[in-house]
Amino acid sequence: MPEGILPELLIAAALLVLIASIGVASRTKRVRKGERPAARPDATRPTPQAPVTTEESLAVEDLAPETQPPAVVEAPPVAEPKRSLRDRLTKSRRFLSDRLATALTGGDDDEIWEDLEAALIQADIGVGIATRLTEAVRASARGGEAKDPQAVRSMLANELHALFDDSRDRALRFSLEKPTVWMVVGVNGTGKTTTIGKLSRDVAAHGRTVALAAADTFRAAADEQLGVWAERSGAQLVKHQHGADPGAVTYDALQHARAKGMDVLIVDTAGRLHTKTPLMDELGKVKRVIEKEGTVHEVLLVIDATAGQNGLVQAKEFAEASGVTGIVLTKLDGTAKGGIAVAIENDLGIPIKLIGVGEGIDDLEPFEPKAFVDALLS
Repeated sequence: MPEGILPELLIAAALLVLIASIGVASRTKRVRKGERPAARPDATRPTPQAPVTTEESLAVEDLAPETQPPAVVEAPPVAEPKRSLRDRLTKSRRFLSDRLATALTGGDDDEIWEDLEAALIQADIGVGIATRLTEAVRASARGGEAKDPQAVRSMLANELHALFDDSRDRALRFSLEKPTVWMVVGVNGTGKTTTIGKLSRDVAAHGRTVALAAADTFRAAADEQLGVWAERSGAQLVKHQHGADPGAVTYDALQHARAKGMDVLIVDTAGRLHTKTPLMDELGKVKRVIEKEGTVHEVLLVIDATAGQNGLVQAKEFAEASGVTGIVLTKLDGTAKGGIAVAIENDLGIPIKLIGVGEGIDDLEPFEPKAFVDALLS
C-alpha cells in the first residue's frame, strides 16, 4: 500500500461510523415521539381488518337496500264463517235428541208416549204443553208410525211449530217521530246490558244514531259497563252519578236524544234495587216519565234461558208491571233445555223477538220459530 493512503482510509471509516450513529439516534428519537418509521419499499404490509359488528347493532336504515330485510305485511284477519243456528243450539239439540231416541226405541205404544212426554218435560217445555204435544202427536200417528222415530220427529216438529203464532209481529218497532224509545227490563245477570250493547251496535250498523240512558243507577259500575258498549257501537251515553233517580236520568236522556235528533233511545233499567222501593214500582215510574214526554215504543224483557221455569215466573211479574211488548231470550247456546222458549211464548202470549246464541257482537238475532224448531229437532 502506498505510503500516506492508510491515514486517509481511517479518516473515511471514522466518518462513515459517525454518519451511521447520527442516523440511528435520529430514528430512535422519532419512535419515542410516536412517529412510525418509514417502511422500506420491500416491507410487507399487513392487510387491514374490518371491525367486527354484531347483527343486532346495525339499524335497518343503515343497511344497503339490497341487504335490508323484507317488509313484513300482516295479512288481514279472516272472518270466521258464522255458525248455523243448529250448531249454536248444540246443547239443547243433543239433550232433546238423546231423550227422544231413548223414548222412541221403547217397548209398547203406551211406554213410547209416556217416555216422549217425559222427554219434553225434561227439556223445560212445561208439563201442560208437554201433555198437549204428546196427545197431538199420538193422535197423528197411525198404524206403525209410532215405531218410526223419523216419522214421530216430523210430527212433533209440526206440532211444536204450530204452538208459535206466525201472525205475531216479531220485528222491533220504529217511530217516524224521533226518537224511537225502547225500554229494556229484566233481573240482573240475564245479560240485559250486553243485550243493549248488541242492539245498539245493530241499530248503528243500519245507519241510525243511538243514545243510551244509564237508568240502572243502583248496580255498581252499571254505567261503566254500558259506557264500554256505547264506545263500541258509537252511541252517546247519558248518565248521572251512582244512586241517582232513574226517572231523572231517563228524562235527561230523552231531552238529549230529542235535541240532537237521535233516531233511537235505549233505556237500561234496574234489575234489582238497594232501596225500600219495589222494583216494579220503579220501572213503572221510569215508563211514566217517558210517556209524559213521548212514547215507549218497545218494552223488551230479557230472560236468561238457563234459568228455566224460574225465568218464566220472572217474566210474568215483569209483564204485569211494565207492559212488556217483546221477549229477548239470551244464553240459548249455554242451556240444554231450549224448550223454555215454547213455554215462555205460550204461557205469556208475548212474542219472542230476539234470541242470544253466543257471546259475539253478532250473536243476537231475530227469532224465527220454524228455524228454531228445526234446529232443535235436527
